[in-house]
Amino acid sequence: MVDVSLRKAGREVISPRVKLWAQRLLKYADVNYVVHYEKPWSIEPGRRYVLMSNHRSYFDIPLVLAAIPGTVRMIGKQELFKVPIWGQGMIAAEFVPIDRNDPKNSMKSLTRAKELMENGVLIWLAPEGTRSPDGKMQPLRKGGFLLARQTDAVIIPIGLRGTETVMPPSGFKINAGKHLSVHVGTPVDTALLSRSEKRELPLRITEDLKKLSGEIA
Repeated sequence: MVDVSLRKAGREVISPRVKLWAQRLLKYADVNYVVHYEKPWSIEPGRRYVLMSNHRSYFDIPLVLAAIPGTVRMIGKQELFKVPIWGQGMIAAEFVPIDRNDPKNSMKSLTRAKELMENGVLIWLAPEGTRSPDGKMQPLRKGGFLLARQTDAVIIPIGLRGTETVMPPSGFKINAGKHLSVHVGTPVDTALLSRSEKRELPLRITEDLKKLSGEIA
């Protein structure tokens, strides 16, 4: 935050720090994880990407930032950005706040996300909008799909397993020594979808995330 305020740090400095913060947090919690790819995937220069995952715990954040390659930035509820120091750090790191109850401000957030995507940033969001209290997928909000369609982005579905055992959604206690897994699904290129397939995207991604997160076989 100090470096940013003094204009000493740009994305090339901040990005490794974000990755290091995530890795250290997992290490301090004595957490180990593995990443499974349903299909080989790599970042193509010039393409836009929207990462979508299930959401069971605040520990989803360091897990995704540590496990997924590339420059990843999160769209998160604005309440997180109001936490002293933490929120300022998120803003400095180019995370994007969104007010889910204000459509006008939500559109501003999506515009900001588009700007980052144009500069090679992978945008990550949890389309459920909030942590699941019981591990089961909640209805997905439309904002992420709107962003993906408007930018012809590739959607990467990601299933996170075990994060709720490290930090349950009901509190902030950290349970150390857990094993987590990240299941990266088959990319969905929205530029290749028909109009009817784009309308069905929420249902398709819901099904993908349920399978990837282990909710259904």
